[in-house]
Amino acid sequence: MSMSSDVRTLFLARGLRGFGDGFATIILPAYLTAIGYNPIAIGIVLTASLLGTAIFTLAVGVIAPRHDLRTLMLGGALLIVFTGLAFPAFEHVALVSIVAFIGTINPSTGDIGVLIPLEHAMLARGVSDEARTHAFARYSLIGALSMAAGTLAAGMTDLLARTGVEEITAFKAMFYAYGTLGIACAVLYRHLPHAQMEEKPHAPLGPSRGIVYKLAALFSLDAFSGGFIVQSLLALWLFERFDLSVATAGAFFFCTSTLSAFSYPVAAWLSRRIGLINTMVFTHITSSIFLIIAAFSSNLYVVLGLLLLRSALSQMDVPTRTSYVMAVVTPAERATAASVTAVPRSLASAISPTFAGMLLTTAFSGLPLVLCGAGKIIYDLTLLYSFRHIKPPEENHAAAPGKLQGERP
Repeated sequence: MSMSSDVRTLFLARGLRGFGDGFATIILPAYLTAIGYNPIAIGIVLTASLLGTAIFTLAVGVIAPRHDLRTLMLGGALLIVFTGLAFPAFEHVALVSIVAFIGTINPSTGDIGVLIPLEHAMLARGVSDEARTHAFARYSLIGALSMAAGTLAAGMTDLLARTGVEEITAFKAMFYAYGTLGIACAVLYRHLPHAQMEEKPHAPLGPSRGIVYKLAALFSLDAFSGGFIVQSLLALWLFERFDLSVATAGAFFFCTSTLSAFSYPVAAWLSRRIGLINTMVFTHITSSIFLIIAAFSSNLYVVLGLLLLRSALSQMDVPTRTSYVMAVVTPAERATAASVTAVPRSLASAISPTFAGMLLTTAFSGLPLVLCGAGKIIYDLTLLYSFRHIKPPEENHAAAPGKLQGERP
């Protein structure tokens, strides 16, 4: 696939953001533990982060069709800068929760956040239907590899501690580094063209409203289930159950992120043969089974192996899901559709971390993993039943004239 300079700019910005998210998801629970937070308080902060992300992402999706995408993306980059500066400034749980609510640190490994629907809409503008899934697979690949590198960078806190730097000071330095990445993203976004619909729509969603709302409802179930074991909570579970160090956890999550990254091109290849929906569903179900089995194991190496197998499959629905959403809506609806379907991935998952934090303190600390896996399997089966006949243009070239391609006749 040939790439324009704008597409390359988007890929580079995605890489910078992924790198920051990679170390932020690891150091966030470790930092909160270092300043005296218990698992319940950490769950509250993560809930605030996901809830705020949902609200801001929904707001962006509503206003995006009527505003310049580049301007909105610059605002999102400045929000990254604010997050990096504000997190180290407070320690009281209420103030930290407010910063988490407003800020951009993503405790999950998924593609959620205010910049996601904007980048998705901008990327979809510049590629054909045939190249769309491949483009989003490459976009996700870059994000995952950069996140993997970021998880390794989380080990810098241990290196700084060995040189005599206080642990909390080292954590704060990493937050400042996160803010610096926001400045770099802003510089990149300034090189993008202005992107605004020539004819402003009367409503953010039009003919695709029904499809988008059905997908959003299903994605909310997936997100609620995933919220029980977002990466920050999975790291906390490994810290407490197996006494892993931050550096070891960072190295492990580097491996999981790398496996997830290289699954994206495989997902694009597989979707050409069995379809986007089938690729999303069957890889997801298998990964959930591995997660459930890991919850019952007391052997660290078995657990890590199962989690690695899960990582090789669990994110294959990311580029396929994004490509599917972009395919079954009209171009004018893409930013809003990306927002409306992404919001459940933070709004619904915002409910789960607080409960998961409580469950981690019970006799069976692996219960959040079981609930996550079971909920995702239910989501996958429902998605398959509901959307198996609604195909994107490249899978359904015989769509009836006058109908939205991929819409059920």
